[in-house]
Amino acid sequence: MRVIGIDPGFATTGYGVVERNEGRLTAVAHGALRTPAGAPQAERLAFLQTGIADLLRRYDPEAVSVERLFFNINVRTAMAVGQASGVALATAATNSLPVFEYTPLEVKQAVVGVGNATKQQVGAMVASLLGLARPPAPADAADACAMAICHLTRSRLRAAIDRAAT
Repeated sequence: MRVIGIDPGFATTGYGVVERNEGRLTAVAHGALRTPAGAPQAERLAFLQTGIADLLRRYDPEAVSVERLFFNINVRTAMAVGQASGVALATAATNSLPVFEYTPLEVKQAVVGVGNATKQQVGAMVASLLGLARPPAPADAADACAMAICHLTRSRLRAAIDRAAT
């Protein structure tokens, strides 16, 4: 199964494509889409939409894992991240891909084992789980890989529970 994780942001949106094959996790690609600073808001969102659509075509994932927004005291930041998240969700839906949202707490628990893990701990565990020499850079890419890993581990557990219930 191949999943693309997306860590939405208005200026920088991280992505991480992770594949699970015979129980083994492999990094297919990771990086970040950076919107042009100073460009009008609509152009930056269109840039994200085009970039995400290109990633979906290039890597052909079976599912999209996106960070679920949580309350943020900084309303301006929350609005911008919400817009970037909306672009990611709409682009996935336009491409007929199932979308799964996870909170930062759920991702940290799935990848590190504790919900209060630091960004450095998440990056280190992502590198370890994917057999990488160092954490993906920038940090947005490591977070996106963690999103994909979270979905892959949770979907496997969900499937096992479903099999046991039948």
